[in-house]
Amino acid sequence: MDGLLELAASALRLGIPVAICALGALWSERSGVINIGMEGMMLTGAFWGAAGAFWYGPTAGILLAVAAGLVMALLHAAVTVSGRVDQIVSGVAINILAYGLNRFFGYRIFNMAASSPDVPGLPEISAGGVALSWIVPFAFVLTGLSWLVLTRTGFGLRLQAVGENPAAADAAGISVPVLRYAGVLLGGAFAGLAGAYLSIEHTGMYVEGMTQGKGFIALAALIVGNWNPFGLVGASLLFGLFEAMSFRLVQSQTLPYQFVQMAPYLLTLAVLAGLRGKTRAPAATGQNWSRDET
Repeated sequence: MDGLLELAASALRLGIPVAICALGALWSERSGVINIGMEGMMLTGAFWGAAGAFWYGPTAGILLAVAAGLVMALLHAAVTVSGRVDQIVSGVAINILAYGLNRFFGYRIFNMAASSPDVPGLPEISAGGVALSWIVPFAFVLTGLSWLVLTRTGFGLRLQAVGENPAAADAAGISVPVLRYAGVLLGGAFAGLAGAYLSIEHTGMYVEGMTQGKGFIALAALIVGNWNPFGLVGASLLFGLFEAMSFRLVQSQTLPYQFVQMAPYLLTLAVLAGLRGKTRAPAATGQNWSRDET
């Protein structure tokens, strides 16, 4: 029983950053903007979260991580919404930029080769004898709030209308650019928070490349969850369970380390392949829009 409880706790610890990042991707894609740059925004949040925690404590670190995610998201929104650059190309550029900036500032701030010094974390909460970060229950609160705002408020319904049919939304007097900016910025804030969780709460330091593709897994969780807050969180926790089980297999030394490490990603690909044709993205996702072209 204790082993199952610890496995469930490990799945939560590993799945929560993916879930938070996937919620951010949900806001962006519901507004019609694909954000491949979630990986870079998450990595940026991890770095500046560690820097803020190192200088001023964990609360400041989390706030700085969210602000860093917002800055990167603002760049993506400016390029795609205002500049109408291809959204995939912009997202890839954001990822490359984030990696380069983190390395640059890492040497300037921490004089680091691969990792920062240890940073303080927030006080943990105890649930059934298992210690968890307070960000874990907060992520579930964010999930409920995201569903509530998207489905029960004027702002959420207008944002979804922009992601489905921007021309019709514009004809109804809705500002497409404003809502797309809002969706992308919310996505960046969520990605920054996910990064802060990784560096401050999960590892207690920033390690170069520590996201390890979790931003891309978050996009996969978004698809598996069919662009629904509860569905994507379930998919994220399933990935967390896969990863937790892979760590157990590494410890047992029953399978080669390299195979075990890639198993969660292979399982994610298998799930995506099985869902082909069974999910539906917002109709205008990935399509740049301008009133002059309508």
